[in-house]
Amino acid sequence: MDTECFGRQILLSCAGSSVRWGRVLLAVPQSRTLAYRLCELKDSGLGGRAGRRKIWEMQTPELVVSSRANARVKQLRAAFQGHARLSGGMVAIEGDHLLEEALRSGMVLKSVFVSERRAVPGIVPRGVEVLRLTDEVFGSVVETQSPQGVAALMVPPVRVIADLFEGSGAALILIAAGVQDPGNLGTLVRSAEAFGASGVLTTAGTVSAWNQKALRASVGSVFRVPVVGVTAAEVAELKGRGVGLIGAVGTEDAGVVAAQEMDFTQACAVMIGNEGSGLAAEWMEMCDSRVTIPCPGPVESLNAAVAGSLLLYEASRQRGGGADKTKSKSKIQGSFAPLRMTTSQQ
Repeated sequence: MDTECFGRQILLSCAGSSVRWGRVLLAVPQSRTLAYRLCELKDSGLGGRAGRRKIWEMQTPELVVSSRANARVKQLRAAFQGHARLSGGMVAIEGDHLLEEALRSGMVLKSVFVSERRAVPGIVPRGVEVLRLTDEVFGSVVETQSPQGVAALMVPPVRVIADLFEGSGAALILIAAGVQDPGNLGTLVRSAEAFGASGVLTTAGTVSAWNQKALRASVGSVFRVPVVGVTAAEVAELKGRGVGLIGAVGTEDAGVVAAQEMDFTQACAVMIGNEGSGLAAEWMEMCDSRVTIPCPGPVESLNAAVAGSLLLYEASRQRGGGADKTKSKSKIQGSFAPLRMTTSQQ
């Protein structure tokens, strides 16, 4: 039996009969079970209601991948481990929420993998390859301790610096300069979306935004926020676009401006450094200003993700994201003096 298309109506071709359009009652390609409604058979001597007959349900055994050496399984494993070449450039995602967020954000799925204990999510688009794995094989691929039984290979979006300047307002950019903790980077990407940032730039030494922990920490924001890897030269070129570079530091030395007094209303890029050593000297030399978050409590520094999120919030507040705009006239630009950031990871 041949089908011309899947879904809605299907044209069946059966030996010995000329069959008109039939309507699909049930279609479950994963189990290779197709059930069809009554179809009009145009046979000799039959027609109209007399020609309405039930046609059979065709079912073949479901195929379950039980080998860890399966080509698709190996590709999924490579994607989870961050091997771009072995994964064919694909990104792995796991769990119902990330799958929903990816599809809601327009990401393109190549393959979906489900464990044998659960059903295929109904949101999986028609035409996407679906493979069912044994629980043992599925558990050997994913990285979480309690997997939800669904994972996917997706095509990562291609982002460029120009994407960060597509909006009509002044650009607000976050630069992760040497952020190594994937949870911190994912949180920063999430905060960038929450507070209306144009995007996130990552420098050499910064963890990939497609790292599994970063993905989970972003809670899907990485699918929508432009995250672009850049060189030092490309960061310096931002000044040619009228973007001021603001370095986040953990001290209140001379020339360092408190966050609430910094002018974030102009096009700017806030630089967050490494969790342990802060911004490297080469980044500090590029900065036009330095900003700090005053802390009345007896703490040495703030976590990099917390600091970046607070600065993005302050920028959003000054740009109209908050109710208090009374200080907008008193913002000052900080002057630059070399200083290393001393934020530490918590």
